[in-house]
Amino acid sequence: MNKKYSICYNSSIDNAVQIIKKLSLVLESYELEYEIYDVDNISSNADFAFVIGGDGTILKAARYFAKSSTPVLGINLGHLGFLSQATDNELDLVVKKVKNEQYITQNRMMLESDNYLALNDFVVKGEEISRASSFSLEINDEFVCDYFADGVIISTPTGSTAYGMASGGPILTPELDAVAIIPICPHTLNARPIVIKSDSVIKIISHNKQKNCVVADGQNVFSFMDNICIKKSDKVAKLVLLSNDFYSVLRDKLQWGINPTKK
Repeated sequence: MNKKYSICYNSSIDNAVQIIKKLSLVLESYELEYEIYDVDNISSNADFAFVIGGDGTILKAARYFAKSSTPVLGINLGHLGFLSQATDNELDLVVKKVKNEQYITQNRMMLESDNYLALNDFVVKGEEISRASSFSLEINDEFVCDYFADGVIISTPTGSTAYGMASGGPILTPELDAVAIIPICPHTLNARPIVIKSDSVIKIISHNKQKNCVVADGQNVFSFMDNICIKKSDKVAKLVLLSNDFYSVLRDKLQWGINPTKK
């Protein structure tokens, strides 16, 4: 049975349509069936998805395709492109490898809360985002600590190189079965990130007498009043890797561990 392929793209990126045309021609040259969707209006049941855009586009597509366990391969048109595996100059080689199944599919853990999914993270903040808020953290119904901070990040290993890292959290390798909890700009010197088992149930309890804001993957926003529970989802994002060298990605895209005096 022939596989069906999807091309998902971000229409807000200027040259996305040009890359769709290039990718379509390559797929047709290999006699592969495909369909095209704007990432905001996907209704695909394809066996494999090419996603054209930046990391935000890939996150959105990965959440959708996680429901059907469809592999997703990112083609970077954004800035950092940490989740991408190729550029638009490599389309022929990429399609050839995909057709011949010369790639790795890596299951990436996701989090869920209140029917929302996150591949990177959930960020909890007070509704008055210009002010610090007071929260308590419970793990498996056990009190852990109080935070007075601008917010709290609950991050997967995939998201550990995103907002969590920028807020002083640890980098977790993608295959690690763990969750990082990082306070954002805590108003104390003794509040530190913590890494816990992924099957833990995390509860953030608000001390503020107001609505609180939750952001999933920097894209979906919802609110809560008293508390919110976040846990590991049964669904996983299937990211396609053409290379499994995570540390070279850190060096190349984040300049991680590179000696500034070395030429």
